[in-house]
Amino acid sequence: MAVDASHQKSLIRYAIFMTAFTAIVLWAAYNVRTVLLLLYISGLFAIGFSPIVRLIEKQKLLPVGHTRFPRWLAILVLYLFIIGSLVGIGMLVIPPIAEQSQQLWAMKDELFVRAQQFLIDRGVLSEPLTLEQLIARAPLSQGGEAVGTVFGAVVGVLGGVFGFLTILIVTFYILVEANRLRDVMLRLFPRERRPRVAAASREIVGKVSAWLAGQLMLGAIIGITSGIGLWLLGIPFFYVLALISGVGEMIPIVGPILSAIPAVAVAATVSFKKALLVIVFFIVQQQFENHVLVPKVMERQVGLSAVTVIVSLLIGGNLLGIVGAILAVPTAAILQVVFTEISKDQGNG
Repeated sequence: MAVDASHQKSLIRYAIFMTAFTAIVLWAAYNVRTVLLLLYISGLFAIGFSPIVRLIEKQKLLPVGHTRFPRWLAILVLYLFIIGSLVGIGMLVIPPIAEQSQQLWAMKDELFVRAQQFLIDRGVLSEPLTLEQLIARAPLSQGGEAVGTVFGAVVGVLGGVFGFLTILIVTFYILVEANRLRDVMLRLFPRERRPRVAAASREIVGKVSAWLAGQLMLGAIIGITSGIGLWLLGIPFFYVLALISGVGEMIPIVGPILSAIPAVAVAATVSFKKALLVIVFFIVQQQFENHVLVPKVMERQVGLSAVTVIVSLLIGGNLLGIVGAILAVPTAAILQVVFTEISKDQGNG
């Protein structure tokens, strides 16, 4: 009896210790959640880029000889290619965007009058207002709230830029140490399970890479089709609006809606009919994207059903907002692989 009582006390002490330890770990994780999120995003980028890095590594550094690209150089080549592609696209897109932006700025007073007349004709406004009157009536114009809002926006942009650079740097080092990190992870499992874990990790790499490529492809398709559609509809500044639409496509749920608002607003300054046509165009485009493009990309490449995608987007958006919605699909793909392996173990058991 004394032995049983001593054993029970030991179990109680162990349970108390593990509960306290778990609480401390969760408290610490909550306090560094921003850092953990940056690490997770960097890990996803590293997983998505790893097949391309391995492909570059296999290339010969010189036409003669057997010297291959070292891993760090292969990563730099990938980074330079991405930066070069962005610069090249910018050189093609920025000049017409700058020209149309200048035209838009030159027509700002005329567009402002047209927009007000559009609202007056439909009973939204009772009388024309000057820009100064609108600013004076805006809620943010009271006190120092406007200054605080602008300052907060600037800080947010700078924080986003700093966070993006941090993600790129951390991604670089994760890719450099990828093989070592993989070996450390495999040692956490019994030797007989390591081949299955390695196979599962390769499957995860494939799914995340497919998701990343799919997101870029969707953004390009939506941007190009938006530019063509708005041009055919005779909407001015279609270059700028198409770029906004393509970038907005990269943001799940709210991105397509927010990116359509500027196009509708510009079309409304032309005519009410043009605004309706633009609204119909974006609705049709998004329906095609939601029911044809996304299911094909997610089902054939990532291997997720439409229901899984929708549920993961809702959960991710509710937990972490836009960032959560962006990370929802690759996270769901990773969890799918993990749960599949666990179910295999339970079935074998």
